[in-house]
Amino acid sequence: MLLPLAAGAQPAPAFYFPESAEEKPWEEQKLQMPPYPKDEALAKFQVSGATSFDFFVDLASVSVGSDGVIRYTLIARSDSGAKNVSFEGIKCYGRESKLYAFGRPDGTWSQARNPKWVRISGVQANRQHATLADDFFCPGRQIVSSTKEAIEALRRGGHPRAASGSEMWNQPQ
Repeated sequence: MLLPLAAGAQPAPAFYFPESAEEKPWEEQKLQMPPYPKDEALAKFQVSGATSFDFFVDLASVSVGSDGVIRYTLIARSDSGAKNVSFEGIKCYGRESKLYAFGRPDGTWSQARNPKWVRISGVQANRQHATLADDFFCPGRQIVSSTKEAIEALRRGGHPRAASGSEMWNQPQ
């Protein structure tokens, strides 16, 4: 049985970006650095079998800004125990990511020298941003409507709009 297309439609969030040149240009909101991540607030997500890193998002850092950017702290851990911590953003409109800061071993942040928006690539070996965009923050090419929705998608292992059930990489087993 086919369902009408309108059944899955959702109203555009307040930060919808129309393509009209008459609209006010997009402006990024002022950056607020989050507290340094704590292990008890981390949600693990599966990226690809092509990487030996484990990836986590600090749930306490996730926010959906009024500018349409989902900001979060990303942690990448290698099999040998090396850890990279970064504060980043994803903009669904345009499918871009931005690195704002790196985490230091002493629990402080070092701001990126020249943060800029870059197109998200689906390259298998370096796919964490594409996974976060496709499976959690921009499912079906639509931005999540709230911070709560983004966090719930991370807790569930994926957003329901991202893929169908068992086909989703991050679906809990």
